[in-house]
Amino acid sequence: MASWNAKTRSPVCFNPAAARTYAPVYLMKTKLVLAERSKTEIVEAIGSALAKKELPTLELGAMAYMMSKQQYLSDEAKSWHPHLMFFVPGDAGKSWGADLPNSPIMAANDPEEGATIFLVWVGNWSDGTLASPMAQ
Repeated sequence: MASWNAKTRSPVCFNPAAARTYAPVYLMKTKLVLAERSKTEIVEAIGSALAKKELPTLELGAMAYMMSKQQYLSDEAKSWHPHLMFFVPGDAGKSWGADLPNSPIMAANDPEEGATIFLVWVGNWSDGTLASPMAQ
């Protein structure tokens, strides 16, 4: 069964390109998790839907903001850090120079969603207060 944490709150604001092309994948994954599908079943279902064009291809410029102090991403991360997320099809981490020493760009290849999610920390929360500096 896929993991679920009832305390999780991840307020996210999608731009129009992400709302049209990433949110449907995200919502499908959420429905599958709530239906208690296994990780394998989730990967297969989303991969099949993408291959059959039942889900849209990510548009150029798809991105989102996660800048609310109200976030609770996991028991470990809690209110992690305000950040921007850029969605790119496939496994594209190396082509962006992500995860290199001192790089401000982190990459999360997500085969469940057929995308790489690039995360870029920003210095302020959505209410304007300063966030803790990025660890070196």
